[in-house]
Amino acid sequence: MKKAALVLAAGAGTRMKSKKPKVAHEILGKPLVNWVVDAAEAAGMDQVVTVVGHGREFVEPLVAHTTVAEQKERKGTADAVASAADALAGFDGSVVVLSGDCPLITSDTIAALAELRETADAAAVVLTMKLDNPFGYGRIVRDEAGQVLRIVEQKDATPEEAAIDECNSGFYCFDARFLFDALSQVDSNNAQGEFYLTDVIEIGRKAGRAVLALQAEDPQECLGVNSRVQLAEATGVLQRRINEKHLAAGVTMWDPAQVWIGPDVAIAPDVELLPQVMLLGATSIGEDTVVGPNCRLTDTVVGKGCVIDETIAIEAQVDDGATCGPRAYLRPGAHLCEKAKAGTHVEIKKSTVGKGSKVPHLSYVGDATIGEGVNLGAGTITCNYDGKRKHPTVIGDEVFVGSSTMLVAPVTIGEGATIGAGSVITKDVSPHSLGLGRARQTEIEGWKPKA
Repeated sequence: MKKAALVLAAGAGTRMKSKKPKVAHEILGKPLVNWVVDAAEAAGMDQVVTVVGHGREFVEPLVAHTTVAEQKERKGTADAVASAADALAGFDGSVVVLSGDCPLITSDTIAALAELRETADAAAVVLTMKLDNPFGYGRIVRDEAGQVLRIVEQKDATPEEAAIDECNSGFYCFDARFLFDALSQVDSNNAQGEFYLTDVIEIGRKAGRAVLALQAEDPQECLGVNSRVQLAEATGVLQRRINEKHLAAGVTMWDPAQVWIGPDVAIAPDVELLPQVMLLGATSIGEDTVVGPNCRLTDTVVGKGCVIDETIAIEAQVDDGATCGPRAYLRPGAHLCEKAKAGTHVEIKKSTVGKGSKVPHLSYVGDATIGEGVNLGAGTITCNYDGKRKHPTVIGDEVFVGSSTMLVAPVTIGEGATIGAGSVITKDVSPHSLGLGRARQTEIEGWKPKA
């Protein structure tokens, strides 16, 4: 049987106090809505539809790979689901309805919802949770046989109903044909004047269809993010989940509470992560590498046996046995080849540092191609920008560049050349030559400032 997921992401989230809609806020580098969409896809959904509304310009680019529907007016959850009717026209199967602000939901729970509905041929299955403090949540009202009778929202609940501790999570699985027929019967006769999706449950019961409940094993899965406090709490949960997975796979962390790993990061066994490490995006780390302390790597590939110390790296590549830091900055396009070194207070941008080459300290390398076995002395700068355009620097194999040297691009330093310390090099240097570009030192004896 076909399965579709409907992700509701049209709300404003006023308690976030932000110009962005809440589903666009991020946890570990991934927007809230994408955590939900990814979980749905991992659960084997044949189609994912995302309902957008408030802040559409922020949300739609995040979910462009799904089918996008728009809720033009925010008139309640039933109206939001009805907004997807055209996107799911003719669909026959299970429709799982998910909240785009609930990043803790897992693919296993989503799959279990769909499986229970299909096995029982039910009109609907509601994911429920038991809470010590259920205030604010819709309550699950059951009949004498224990079947779901209806869901009552907090503002519409009687004192007896408000005392129920089994709550609606906001996650459902419906028979698609039943769902869109039932939506036409929902009215807004309630305390908030909205069209509640929960009313579909009672409509199913009156039609004689089975309505079932699946209680979540972990109520945390169902928790939504409506404020910055809840965003931080959800971040903590996901941080622990991800870190525990990597620990079980053979990664060492001195203090897991001080390591933040994005959901798409790949880490090999025998990697050691020191405190205050952030690994985000599509970063991957090879075995026997040590990362940290105080590192942030984003969309960066690190090979085997590397040492990455106090480094920020973005869209960079560090090959096997290379070292970086402390206090290094690898900008997009930086590539440290095998056993290369970027040392203390070194910034590298859109440049390749060849095998075994060293940029030990206090240097900037931009738009450069550096060969093998090169040593750049302290304070070496590639002057790559003339105020309008960027220009390349090419340094051949086995070049030695003395300290405090300016290489004014475009310029090529031939293989085996030596550049004297304190030089400003504005012209190409031939292979195996000595290049000097210093002003002549002058001394005036007996000189002193005028009074």
